Amino acid sequence: MNLLTVAVEAVHTAAAQVTHPATTPVTKEELFAALRANDEAVTAILRPALTEALPGSQWTSDEHGSGPMPDGDWWVVDPVGGNMNAVQGMPDWNIGVSLVRDGAPVLAVLYAPVPGETFTATAGHGAFLNGTPLRVSAKTDLSLALTGTGQAKPSREPAHAARAGAAIAAMMREALYVRASVPVGQQLANVAAGRMDLHWQFDNLRSHIAPVLLVREAGGTVTDLDGKPWEIASDGYLAAAPGVHAAALDVLRTVK
Repeated sequence: MNLLTVAVEAVHTAAAQVTHPATTPVTKEELFAALRANDEAVTAILRPALTEALPGSQWTSDEHGSGPMPDGDWWVVDPVGGNMNAVQGMPDWNIGVSLVRDGAPVLAVLYAPVPGETFTATAGHGAFLNGTPLRVSAKTDLSLALTGTGQAKPSREPAHAARAGAAIAAMMREALYVRASVPVGQQLANVAAGRMDLHWQFDNLRSHIAPVLLVREAGGTVTDLDGKPWEIASDGYLAAAPGVHAAALDVLRTVK
């Protein structure tokens, strides 16, 4: 069985373990216990399945990790993207898995259980939704674009909030619509599917690797915010349909 098939089967099995409490958590203790329970239940299935399928591979589920990665094969997993949504009983959550080999992403799976959508990609071989090839939007006019961002990493720092807000306001002046939501992976998958036209982040976290690969393999343009090709260690990124990437990057460059 090849690695992509193993990863798809594993995320489908793991997704069945995600639950939300009968009563919505109202205290910090209740909320974090529910979040932790979902992460642990998913990890208990994914970690052995993936590491056993690729002997010698290593594992990280630090969804907020960033920067360069060591050489070798690494399974990079966000156990439950949008875990807060799942706990609150909302439908927009997913399980994302990527395989990084010597610092470069080579495989991605993102499974959104509620709509029953499985996004997959392997480097150089395209991106797919439930087995059907994906292609990013053909739009060339930013004023017609559906754009998005979201809080990738929790922060109460005033400067962080101000920059995020300024970027949303700047994009609202140029694009048709701006969607600010999580999980980030869901937005990126929608860019890959041509449903959204671009997504940007000032953070570039390891949990984004799988959906960023989806966008690249679907023909999207993914760069850092200086316009250089995206890398795992980039500070931030813009993932967009080629026809609107340059205009969107110009907008984001006005934000300090």
